[in-house]
Amino acid sequence: MSDIARMATVAALLGDPARANILTALLDGRALTAKELAFAAHVSPSTTSGHLARLTDADLLAVEKQGRHRYFRLASPLVGQMLEAVMAVAGPAPKSTWRGSEALRNARTCYDHLAGRLGVALADSLIRFGHVALSADGGGVTETGHAFLCDFGAEPAPGKRVFCRPCLDWSERRPHIAGRLGAALAVRCLERGWIARQRDSRAVTITPAGSRGFAETFGIDLNG
Repeated sequence: MSDIARMATVAALLGDPARANILTALLDGRALTAKELAFAAHVSPSTTSGHLARLTDADLLAVEKQGRHRYFRLASPLVGQMLEAVMAVAGPAPKSTWRGSEALRNARTCYDHLAGRLGVALADSLIRFGHVALSADGGGVTETGHAFLCDFGAEPAPGKRVFCRPCLDWSERRPHIAGRLGAALAVRCLERGWIARQRDSRAVTITPAGSRGFAETFGIDLNG
Protein backbone atom coordinates (compact mmCIF):
# COMPACT_ATOMS: atom_id res chain seq x y z
CA MET A 1 0.00 0.00 0.00
CA SER A 2 1.39 3.42 -0.95
CA ASP A 3 1.95 6.26 1.51
CA ILE A 4 -1.02 8.13 0.05
CA ALA A 5 -3.26 5.09 0.38
CA ARG A 6 -2.20 4.55 4.01
CA MET A 7 -2.85 8.21 4.80
CA ALA A 8 -6.29 7.99 3.19
CA THR A 9 -7.06 4.85 5.21
CA VAL A 10 -6.15 6.51 8.50
CA ALA A 11 -8.10 9.64 7.57
CA ALA A 12 -11.16 7.54 6.77
CA LEU A 13 -10.92 5.82 10.16
CA LEU A 14 -10.75 9.18 11.94
CA GLY A 15 -13.70 10.45 9.91
CA ASP A 16 -16.25 8.30 11.77
CA PRO A 17 -17.61 10.04 14.92
CA ALA A 18 -17.73 6.81 16.95
CA ARG A 19 -14.14 5.92 16.14
CA ALA A 20 -13.06 9.51 16.81
CA ASN A 21 -14.73 9.29 20.23
CA ILE A 22 -12.93 6.01 20.96
CA LEU A 23 -9.53 7.45 20.09
CA THR A 24 -10.17 10.66 22.02
CA ALA A 25 -11.20 8.68 25.11
CA LEU A 26 -7.75 7.08 25.06
CA LEU A 27 -5.82 10.32 24.67
CA ASP A 28 -4.94 10.40 28.36
CA GLY A 29 -2.81 7.29 27.94
CA ARG A 30 -5.14 4.94 29.84
CA ALA A 31 -6.14 1.47 28.67
CA LEU A 32 -9.91 0.91 28.58
CA THR A 33 -12.16 -2.09 27.98
CA ALA A 34 -14.48 -2.44 25.00
CA LYS A 35 -17.45 -1.81 27.31
CA GLU A 36 -15.96 1.48 28.52
CA LEU A 37 -15.17 2.52 24.96
CA ALA A 38 -18.69 1.65 23.80
CA PHE A 39 -19.97 4.12 26.38
CA ALA A 40 -17.50 6.77 25.15
CA ALA A 41 -18.41 6.13 21.50
CA HIS A 42 -22.20 6.24 22.17
CA VAL A 43 -22.74 3.07 20.15
CA SER A 44 -23.63 -0.55 20.93
CA PRO A 45 -21.02 -3.07 22.11
CA SER A 46 -21.31 -5.02 18.85
CA THR A 47 -20.71 -1.88 16.78
CA THR A 48 -17.81 -0.92 19.04
CA SER A 49 -16.23 -4.33 18.50
CA GLY A 50 -16.10 -3.70 14.76
CA HIS A 51 -14.60 -0.25 15.24
CA LEU A 52 -11.95 -1.59 17.62
CA ALA A 53 -10.97 -4.30 15.14
CA ARG A 54 -10.49 -1.76 12.35
CA LEU A 55 -8.50 0.62 14.54
CA THR A 56 -6.30 -2.23 15.78
CA ASP A 57 -5.71 -3.56 12.25
CA ALA A 58 -4.58 -0.06 11.25
CA ASP A 59 -2.06 0.01 14.14
CA LEU A 60 -3.83 2.92 15.80
CA LEU A 61 -4.71 0.84 18.87
CA ALA A 62 -2.85 -1.83 20.82
CA VAL A 63 -4.55 -4.59 22.82
CA GLU A 64 -3.50 -6.00 26.19
CA LYS A 65 -5.09 -9.14 27.71
CA GLN A 66 -5.46 -9.53 31.47
CA GLY A 67 -7.41 -12.60 32.45
CA ARG A 68 -10.78 -12.53 30.72
CA HIS A 69 -10.50 -8.85 29.86
CA ARG A 70 -8.99 -7.10 26.87
CA TYR A 71 -7.77 -3.54 27.28
CA PHE A 72 -7.25 -1.10 24.43
CA ARG A 73 -4.83 1.82 24.36
CA LEU A 74 -3.32 4.10 21.74
CA ALA A 75 -0.63 2.17 19.90
CA SER A 76 2.03 4.84 20.45
CA PRO A 77 2.58 8.47 21.47
CA LEU A 78 2.68 9.24 17.73
CA VAL A 79 -1.04 8.42 17.50
CA GLY A 80 -1.75 10.86 20.32
CA GLN A 81 0.34 13.50 18.56
CA MET A 82 -1.67 12.96 15.38
CA LEU A 83 -5.00 13.30 17.18
CA GLU A 84 -3.96 16.51 18.94
CA ALA A 85 -2.71 17.90 15.61
CA VAL A 86 -5.99 17.07 13.88
CA MET A 87 -7.92 18.86 16.62
CA ALA A 88 -5.60 21.86 16.29
CA VAL A 89 -6.14 21.98 12.51
CA ALA A 90 -9.89 21.64 12.98
CA GLY A 91 -9.78 24.70 15.20
CA PRO A 92 -11.37 25.45 18.58
CA ALA A 93 -15.09 25.11 19.11
CA PRO A 94 -17.23 28.27 18.97
CA LYS A 95 -17.13 30.20 22.25
CA SER A 96 -20.82 29.47 22.76
CA THR A 97 -19.93 25.78 23.31
CA TRP A 98 -16.94 26.31 25.61
CA ARG A 99 -18.76 25.80 28.91
CA GLY A 100 -18.59 22.01 28.86
CA SER A 101 -14.96 21.97 27.78
CA GLU A 102 -13.61 24.75 29.99
CA ALA A 103 -11.95 22.26 32.35
CA LEU A 104 -10.22 20.61 29.37
CA ARG A 105 -9.04 23.97 28.10
CA ASN A 106 -7.60 24.90 31.48
CA ALA A 107 -5.57 21.74 32.17
CA ARG A 108 -5.66 18.29 30.60
CA THR A 109 -3.48 15.39 29.57
CA CYS A 110 -2.44 14.93 25.96
CA TYR A 111 -1.48 11.24 25.95
CA ASP A 112 1.07 11.32 28.81
CA HIS A 113 1.98 15.02 29.03
CA LEU A 114 0.18 18.19 30.12
CA ALA A 115 -1.78 20.38 27.74
CA GLY A 116 -4.25 23.25 27.82
CA ARG A 117 -3.47 26.55 29.50
CA LEU A 118 -1.34 24.78 32.11
CA GLY A 119 0.72 22.85 29.57
CA VAL A 120 1.38 25.92 27.45
CA ALA A 121 2.23 27.99 30.55
CA LEU A 122 4.77 25.35 31.64
CA ALA A 123 6.42 25.47 28.21
CA ASP A 124 6.49 29.26 28.28
CA SER A 125 8.04 29.27 31.76
CA LEU A 126 10.77 26.76 30.91
CA ILE A 127 11.67 28.73 27.79
CA ARG A 128 11.52 32.10 29.55
CA PHE A 129 13.91 30.98 32.29
CA GLY A 130 16.30 29.45 29.76
CA HIS A 131 15.74 25.85 30.86
CA VAL A 132 14.40 24.56 27.54
CA ALA A 133 14.94 25.56 23.91
CA LEU A 134 12.25 24.57 21.39
CA SER A 135 12.53 24.54 17.61
CA ALA A 136 9.81 23.85 15.06
CA ASP A 137 10.13 20.08 15.40
CA GLY A 138 12.29 19.36 18.45
CA GLY A 139 13.78 20.70 21.62
CA GLY A 140 16.49 20.33 24.21
CA VAL A 141 17.34 21.13 27.81
CA THR A 142 20.05 23.62 28.65
CA GLU A 143 22.72 23.15 31.32
CA THR A 144 20.73 25.20 33.79
CA GLY A 145 17.65 23.28 32.71
CA HIS A 146 19.23 19.96 33.66
CA ALA A 147 20.00 21.31 37.12
CA PHE A 148 16.46 22.67 37.46
CA LEU A 149 14.83 19.39 36.39
CA CYS A 150 17.03 17.36 38.75
CA ASP A 151 16.09 19.64 41.63
CA PHE A 152 12.41 19.45 40.69
CA GLY A 153 12.59 15.66 40.38
CA ALA A 154 11.50 15.55 36.74
CA GLU A 155 14.63 14.49 34.91
CA PRO A 156 13.46 12.26 32.00
CA ALA A 157 14.56 8.64 32.05
CA PRO A 158 16.64 7.32 29.14
CA GLY A 159 14.71 5.77 26.26
CA LYS A 160 14.29 5.51 22.50
CA ARG A 161 11.31 7.86 22.45
CA VAL A 162 11.96 11.45 21.39
CA PHE A 163 13.34 13.46 24.31
CA CYS A 164 11.51 16.74 23.84
CA ARG A 165 9.36 18.27 21.12
CA PRO A 166 6.69 20.94 20.77
CA CYS A 167 3.09 19.73 20.44
CA LEU A 168 0.60 22.25 19.05
CA ASP A 169 -2.16 22.72 21.61
CA TRP A 170 -5.61 22.52 19.97
CA SER A 171 -7.24 24.94 22.41
CA GLU A 172 -4.44 27.44 22.98
CA ARG A 173 -3.04 27.28 19.41
CA ARG A 174 0.47 27.41 20.85
CA PRO A 175 2.89 24.60 21.78
CA HIS A 176 3.13 22.63 24.96
CA ILE A 177 5.95 20.15 25.64
CA ALA A 178 5.69 16.49 24.64
CA GLY A 179 8.15 13.61 24.56
CA ARG A 180 9.94 12.10 27.53
CA LEU A 181 10.40 15.53 29.08
CA GLY A 182 6.69 16.34 28.90
CA ALA A 183 5.83 12.95 30.42
CA ALA A 184 8.33 13.41 33.26
CA LEU A 185 6.89 16.82 34.12
CA ALA A 186 3.34 15.44 34.21
CA VAL A 187 4.33 12.50 36.41
CA ARG A 188 6.17 14.76 38.85
CA CYS A 189 3.24 17.18 39.13
CA LEU A 190 0.97 14.22 39.93
CA GLU A 191 3.46 12.87 42.48
CA ARG A 192 3.63 16.24 44.22
CA GLY A 193 -0.15 16.45 44.36
CA TRP A 194 -0.18 19.62 42.26
CA ILE A 195 -2.71 18.15 39.86
CA ALA A 196 -5.37 15.45 40.20
CA ARG A 197 -7.06 13.45 37.48
CA GLN A 198 -10.78 13.92 36.95
CA ARG A 199 -12.87 10.80 36.61
CA ASP A 200 -13.80 9.82 33.05
CA SER A 201 -12.08 12.87 31.63
CA ARG A 202 -8.71 14.01 30.30
CA ALA A 203 -9.11 17.16 32.37
CA VAL A 204 -6.94 17.51 35.46
CA THR A 205 -7.65 19.69 38.47
CA ILE A 206 -5.01 22.06 39.80
CA THR A 207 -5.01 21.59 43.57
CA PRO A 208 -4.40 24.37 46.11
CA ALA A 209 -0.89 22.96 46.59
CA GLY A 210 -0.49 23.06 42.82
CA SER A 211 -1.57 26.69 42.59
CA ARG A 212 1.14 27.58 45.11
CA GLY A 213 3.73 25.29 43.57
CA PHE A 214 3.24 26.41 39.98
CA ALA A 215 3.42 30.05 41.08
CA GLU A 216 6.55 29.64 43.22
CA THR A 217 8.45 27.24 40.93
CA PHE A 218 7.36 28.29 37.45
CA GLY A 219 5.86 31.74 37.92
CA ILE A 220 2.49 30.46 36.66
CA ASP A 221 -0.81 31.92 37.86
CA LEU A 222 -3.74 30.67 35.81
CA ASN A 223 -6.14 32.63 38.01
CA GLY A 224 -4.62 35.93 37.02
